[in-house]
Amino acid sequence: MSSVIISSIVAIYFAALLVIAWITSRGAGNSHFFIGQRDSRWYLVAYGMIGTSLSGVTFMSVPGKVHTDHFFYFQLIVGNFIGYMIVAYVLLPLYYRLHLTSIYSYLGERFGRVSHRTGTSFFLLSRTLGASARIYLVLNVLQIFILDQWGVPFIATAALILLMILLYTFQGGVKTIVWTDTLQTTFMLLALVMTIWYICDGLGLSVGGLIGHLSERGDTQIINSDWRSPSFFAKQVLSGIFISVAMMGLDQEMMQKNISVKTLPDAQKNMVVFSVILLVVNLLFLTLGGALYLYLDAHPVAAMPAGDAVFPTVALSMLPPVAGLLFILGLISALFPSADGAITALTSSFCIDILDLNGRPISESQKTRTRKTVHLSVAVVFLLCILAFKWIDTKSVIDMILKIAGYTYGPLVALFGLGLYSRRRLSERWVPLVCMIAPVLTFFVDKYSKELFGGYQMGFESAFVNVVITLAGLLLISKKESK
Repeated sequence: MSSVIISSIVAIYFAALLVIAWITSRGAGNSHFFIGQRDSRWYLVAYGMIGTSLSGVTFMSVPGKVHTDHFFYFQLIVGNFIGYMIVAYVLLPLYYRLHLTSIYSYLGERFGRVSHRTGTSFFLLSRTLGASARIYLVLNVLQIFILDQWGVPFIATAALILLMILLYTFQGGVKTIVWTDTLQTTFMLLALVMTIWYICDGLGLSVGGLIGHLSERGDTQIINSDWRSPSFFAKQVLSGIFISVAMMGLDQEMMQKNISVKTLPDAQKNMVVFSVILLVVNLLFLTLGGALYLYLDAHPVAAMPAGDAVFPTVALSMLPPVAGLLFILGLISALFPSADGAITALTSSFCIDILDLNGRPISESQKTRTRKTVHLSVAVVFLLCILAFKWIDTKSVIDMILKIAGYTYGPLVALFGLGLYSRRRLSERWVPLVCMIAPVLTFFVDKYSKELFGGYQMGFESAFVNVVITLAGLLLISKKESK
């Protein structure tokens, strides 16, 4: 595919985003930016959140892991579904009852300012690292398969993409993102479905025939009964519950979209519909992974790709040009939701939770200038993190992201859990220390789990261990309220 065609695709796609941003941000103020004036349509939020939840990690890494891990990843998705129901019927009612703009304001009301800022800081850290890792994954694929051939340096690629995202989120914020995510989700799902169709056509198989071949190879195995394995069924499901509660229910980016819906029942409908669709879509991505490896077996190449390189290799080098075009569109659509919502959420959280922008006696224009300065600064931090990931040359991005979530969201889950299900008050000055020590202890337990537990190898359940250690520390520095 020529550079002119690819450049034209990106330009047209970005122009469409700018048009949507211009329409949705007319007359927008800070309320539009932070929570979309609470008038977002629930079905648009549900559909757009599919793209945000999938991102480049699902688009690239999940299909690439099928050859070694079969369909075991679906165990995690089942756990995610259970966790999303907890978010819908436990956390959303709380957020709507308190009329929160930032969900971390709850920690301030329940415990105090130190706990509020501690929780916010862990979100800022986790979302910055996780989102920039997702962006890096997609940018690195674009760089290796396309931009290196044009002589474009990686830093220029990263800077240009972030600048493009700034241009269409700078004014409208959440109100704009709800609509742009809808467009991006559509192209991502189109790329997924059509790639499976092209592979089936190339192999002379129906979809049913494809599933049959994958089943014969053992790729469709979902349940792992080996308790020592990192992908053991019980571990994956429990980890999935934790990850979805933490990365959805306690994440300002995802909840910012949910609480932009006018009413609680509509927000809950959004969560249920989103959760069901996500089950189906992840199953399709796993099917795509099996199909990609089946296609490679039928059309072997000199340097067989593996992991994250499988999808781009087959789509850009082995399938018809239309499939390559769809792959580029899907890849770009996976990139933008990973960044636009994260940058907006981090801006909102920093302005509201750290700077207390809503509580300061300053004019609306001063608030807007501050918010835009923070927005730009967040993009610069993202650029630095992306360059750091490039320098580290990370191989397994999906595993790294889930590990980051386990270490950084643990204190958030513990703080919210203690607030919701106990009547204890915290000695505030010790909260930051407890929340920093717990991830460090978790790291060592994870690292030496084989030696400590007779060969048992910890996987993503290290996140649960982090919660337990943090809760134990918080209980030590707390006392029961008399009332």
